[in-house]
Amino acid sequence: MKRLVLILVLLLLVVTPAEAQCAMCRAVLESEDGGGTAKGINNGIVYLMLFPYLLIGGVGYAIYRMRKNARAEQS
Repeated sequence: MKRLVLILVLLLLVVTPAEAQCAMCRAVLESEDGGGTAKGINNGIVYLMLFPYLLIGGVGYAIYRMRKNARAEQS
């Protein structure tokens, strides 16, 4: 068990940088002065990442409420 925890902690601490942009996006972002497009793309990525977290949070909250109501009915 200690070995598994150690492996998990090491995997979380070791970060490998990734450059995962398509060739066209990279060319546009590198050639532009001012960084307006890069800021827009970064904001879009954050916006798109928000919805999966909201969905997971909503499902988790619904499960929490169902379990809480089930416990109240058993008492």
